[in-house]
Amino acid sequence: MQLEGRAAIVTGSSSGTGIGAECAKALAGRGCNVVINYASNEDGARRTAEECAAAGADTLICRGDVSVDADCRRMVAEAVERWGRLDVLVNNAATTKSIPHADMEALDGDEFLRIYSVNVVGAWQMTRAAAPHLKASGNGAVVNISSIGAFRGNGSSIAYGASKGALNTMTVSLARVLAPEVRVNAVCPGGLLGSWTEKILTPAQYQARVAEAETEYPLRRAIWPKDVAATVLWLVAEAETMTGEAIRMDSGMHL
Repeated sequence: MQLEGRAAIVTGSSSGTGIGAECAKALAGRGCNVVINYASNEDGARRTAEECAAAGADTLICRGDVSVDADCRRMVAEAVERWGRLDVLVNNAATTKSIPHADMEALDGDEFLRIYSVNVVGAWQMTRAAAPHLKASGNGAVVNISSIGAFRGNGSSIAYGASKGALNTMTVSLARVLAPEVRVNAVCPGGLLGSWTEKILTPAQYQARVAEAETEYPLRRAIWPKDVAATVLWLVAEAETMTGEAIRMDSGMHL
């Protein structure tokens, strides 16, 4: 896909060095206009937008909670009003809470539903709102940011891993119903370092992950948000015969 002059929405893109922000910057670097979405970090969204604009892209900052359907529809409407089209959707917005898997009493139904409302329902609502415009583009792309936890049943909590498994299944369903005009794929990073991981791990746990990546992963390196963004960009711009895939990228950790 030629990205020059096209339009994208990247949800959860306000953390300047996070996956969403890096995806937005990667798309902007190829001439794609981009919506920067935030729920609470307006300053971060503005910094991301400035970096995207510096690459020559037009940007639009949209506050919105993807768990709220009206916010999703408004974001899509604002993008289409601004650029007259929508070609790319990156469903990156996510939430979690660190809960030891063995402490089953610590994970109640309300927390399960809170995590699903963003990680699964939010991605569904964004895709549903965007679908007519993505199809109208004739060569649209959706990329869902999932996790290796979808395959391994691990991660910050059982609810988080389960939500990413559901997201992968939904990726397959959406790939089927939106074809042939729209490709839908997922990226499943593992061993991720950066701002997201720092928020959910203690400093000691974070350093343990750094050491594990450097000594135990087959490729002897961690995954960083820029790595994920590069894969997202490839799925959007180059992988024109791929749909319904959930790509593991974990430096061989699963081996």
